[in-house]
Amino acid sequence: MTYAYLFKYIIIGDTGVEFGARMVNIDGKQIKLQIWDTAGQESFRSITRSYYRGAAGALLVYDITRRETFNHLTSWLEDARQHSSSNMVIMLIGNKSDLESRRDVKREEGEAFAREHGLIFMETSAKTACNVEEAFINTAKEIYRKIQQGLFDVHNEANGIKIGPQQCISTSVGPSASQRSSRDMGSDSGCC
Repeated sequence: MTYAYLFKYIIIGDTGVEFGARMVNIDGKQIKLQIWDTAGQESFRSITRSYYRGAAGALLVYDITRRETFNHLTSWLEDARQHSSSNMVIMLIGNKSDLESRRDVKREEGEAFAREHGLIFMETSAKTACNVEEAFINTAKEIYRKIQQGLFDVHNEANGIKIGPQQCISTSVGPSASQRSSRDMGSDSGCC
C-alpha cells in the first residue's frame, strides 16, 4: 500500500489505549499513521519523552471514569510541550465514553481544559470504537493543514512526518498525484 505521508503519533496520559497503525484519507491522499502507545505504563514515562521529539501528533488521553487521570493532564501536557516541536498537533481524548454511568469527569471539564490549552477535544470509546477513527482523522487533518501552510518541514523526519513513496513519483510521467491517489485508495481502504 502506497501512501503520500507517514505521520508519527504518540499516545500519552495515565490511561492505556490500544489503537495500532492505520491508514486515513485526507484531501484524496492516503496517510499512514504510525502510532506509538506507551500510555498507562508509568515505567515508560521517561522513555516516552524521547518519542515527543519525533512526533507530528499526540493524543493526550484520560479515562472519564477516573478523576486522577484527568488531574494529571497538565503534567503530561507540560512534558509534551517541553520535549516536542511547537507545531505538534495535540488532541485531548476523554476515553471510555461507553461507561457513562461510571463517569467521574464531565464532558464540559474536558472541553474547558482543551479550550484553555488550545487543544482539539473529543470523547471516544476504544471498546466500541466510537469516535476513534474521527480522532485520528481530525488530528491528521490538522497536521496536513500545517504541512500545506509550511509549518512542518516534511524533509526533516524529526518532525514526525515522512514523505511516502507515492509523493516521490515524478508527476511528469504517468498519472498525476491525484489520479494515483484515487487509484490507490480503491485498492485498499482499511488499516494497514
